[in-house]
Amino acid sequence: MDDIGIMTEAERARVSDWAAAEGWNPGASDMACFARVDPQGFFAGRRKGEMVASISVVNYGTDFAFLGFYIVQPELRGQGHGLRLWQAAMEHAGDRVVGLDGVVAQQANYQRSGFDLAYRNIRFGGVIGPMAPEPGLELRPVTAPFAALERMDAEVFPATRSAFWEAWLTAPGHRSVAAFDGAALAGFGTLRACQSGYKVGPLVARDLGAARAVLGELTRDLPAGAEVFLDVPEPNVEAVVMAKGLGLRPVFETARMYRGPAPHVDLSRVFGVTTFELG
Repeated sequence: MDDIGIMTEAERARVSDWAAAEGWNPGASDMACFARVDPQGFFAGRRKGEMVASISVVNYGTDFAFLGFYIVQPELRGQGHGLRLWQAAMEHAGDRVVGLDGVVAQQANYQRSGFDLAYRNIRFGGVIGPMAPEPGLELRPVTAPFAALERMDAEVFPATRSAFWEAWLTAPGHRSVAAFDGAALAGFGTLRACQSGYKVGPLVARDLGAARAVLGELTRDLPAGAEVFLDVPEPNVEAVVMAKGLGLRPVFETARMYRGPAPHVDLSRVFGVTTFELG
């Protein structure tokens, strides 16, 4: 590896293909949305002008960053390329707290780099049948961020992410829904088509009933037999029980880890993580 630099748009698209090959099942519009947050946070390691390794360290404001897309081409692993790229990318975060969702194979390496385990996330997948409506809630489509959504998001995510929401809620192939109890926001979520099936993320709600209402509306018109994936923080026992009760099964897991103090977020409201790549 003879060059480290900011990814081009074409390289970001290639990394999305690499993530698919790793089994991470990205959505078609994911990378375009991610780049809106911090386009300078996507790093390519190149060899003779060709990208051979990738990483993202996306800065949210002055206090928090999130790491993802840490991939070295299989034939070049174990040769130190990933470490060089890691060190360069981490400089971008400065002294911010940095979060990541680490795959099982890399968790020991992350610990050696100063990251501590906070909790596990479990990806549940399968076919969801029709869900009965939850009484007392009104469901509306969401096409742009609004104040109540961003206030609820601030309870479950440690940084303001308005640029992300502007991209996520308007991306092609994304469908977002909010549940209201009168004038009060009770929950919200987004469904998007992925390489395989559909992911729901985020799914944020004040309680189980609101989470079920949003999930039921998002999945109501899916093709028969379509697989749905939901990334659930294990400490939210209600969310785990909900996923299992809908017939979903564990198919993948990550460790949420932080370099620096773990932010305080209300995991009882997180029924589905937004993404493993951006938090």
